[in-house]
Amino acid sequence: MNHKVLIIDFGSQYTQLIARRVRELQVYCEIVPYNKPLELDESLKGIILSGGPCSVNDTDAPDLNLDTLIGKIPVLGICYGAQLIAKKYQGKVETSAKREYGRAHFESSNGSSILKGVSAGSQVWMSHGDTITRLPESYHLIGSTESVEVAAFQHEELPVFALQFHPEVTHSKEGGVILKNFLYDICQVPGDWTPSAFIESTVAELQEQIGDDHVICGLSGGVDSTVAATLLHRAIGDRLTCIFVDNGILRKNEFTEVLEKYKRLGLNVIGVDASDEFLSQLAGVSDPETKRKIIGRVFIDVFQREAEKLENIQWLAQGTIYPDVIESISVKGPSATIKSHHNVGGLPEKMHLKVVEPLKYLFKDEVRKVGLDLGLEKMFIGRHPFPGPGLAIRILGDVTRENVALLQEVDHIFIQGLIDHNLYDEVWQAFAVLLPVASVGVMGDERTYEQVVALRAVGSRDGMTADWSRLPYDFLAKISNKIINQVKGVNRVVYDISSKPPATIEWE
Repeated sequence: MNHKVLIIDFGSQYTQLIARRVRELQVYCEIVPYNKPLELDESLKGIILSGGPCSVNDTDAPDLNLDTLIGKIPVLGICYGAQLIAKKYQGKVETSAKREYGRAHFESSNGSSILKGVSAGSQVWMSHGDTITRLPESYHLIGSTESVEVAAFQHEELPVFALQFHPEVTHSKEGGVILKNFLYDICQVPGDWTPSAFIESTVAELQEQIGDDHVICGLSGGVDSTVAATLLHRAIGDRLTCIFVDNGILRKNEFTEVLEKYKRLGLNVIGVDASDEFLSQLAGVSDPETKRKIIGRVFIDVFQREAEKLENIQWLAQGTIYPDVIESISVKGPSATIKSHHNVGGLPEKMHLKVVEPLKYLFKDEVRKVGLDLGLEKMFIGRHPFPGPGLAIRILGDVTRENVALLQEVDHIFIQGLIDHNLYDEVWQAFAVLLPVASVGVMGDERTYEQVVALRAVGSRDGMTADWSRLPYDFLAKISNKIINQVKGVNRVVYDISSKPPATIEWE
């Protein structure tokens, strides 16, 4: 990358949001933990210090040698980052009488360049337990709110700025203006990081990285693996071989339909029907994590078996995206609860392959934009996310061929209904869940004792948080009626109105 900005993460829940806002301004950025050594090279144009849950006065508070940055590169401190600047240069940070959380109205002073265009009384979002009560020497106040005197300050000569509020959240109405001023005017970064620019640079990087080698890639039918494979195909052509495995727990007609679309893209794809192998291993298993491990293990066996039929493979391509990378380099260390289907569980080491990850610095919505720029059809780009373990974790209980067939029919009716009623693109993810519950019903003159299915539809931006979708009652009534009438074995349909958090999007 010719230009980049680093976001130094001190553990804030909003760190990824800062990165998203910077990317929306078409500036390339990366998140790095505060304890990772930094290298200041010509491509690095600015540093943003994130917020964090700790107090800078804690004995084990996250720390950073700011002397390596101040005066050498523009710096913007947000919340904890602002307090760290104050404390490190002999200002004073004290515990607030009460936690300052929520909306406030910001008044700027001294005409700072970073606040250019910010309206008087602009709404900002506060979230902190400490307050800066004395500024360091050589720094001056540039803004306050009704309850916080030091809401923004800057160095008198150097490009160092600090905000006590969070400009990255939507509650800060003109936070984007402030970030734009910092990036464009102070860091002097051109907003030229676009999907087409990413494609051009990534293809060139892949060609240099891979050389004349051959690559193998596992396709899932989802947007991430499809975009990754398409980028690689553009870079190295038929030296990329893709494998698409039918694990028996895909959506209805998924294997044949998606395989045909892959071939129309010009990809060199091998389709493997391993449904019997997966379903036999899953027989009698109801524990969600055991299901995941079985699916991961069988996939590795199938994938390796197919790969061994090929010659001269040196690389394994993966559709890893940036949230997965961030999770693995968290300031608190790798997550202890990463689900086993988020990775391929040692496959590169087992096959002695090097790994190539063309999308590892992109967020999900950016992957979709790149896919559109690559000319991929909407069927790939606009698809709802689908879990690696497929319908196995949407069947609460035993995964049998009969249960899979039943859930495929229910899911197909629900998804097709959303498409037919122009609702599919209004939700981020929708699916059906087969519950381990039998329900009494009446059909004709007979009582029935049959299955219950739950429908789930959520709105989200990246899956990190989600709210249940308010689908029209008339639509839900029609879908419920159609499922019960057309899917033998189902006599009750319920709708999930839980948000994330506290619930997760998937049920298992």
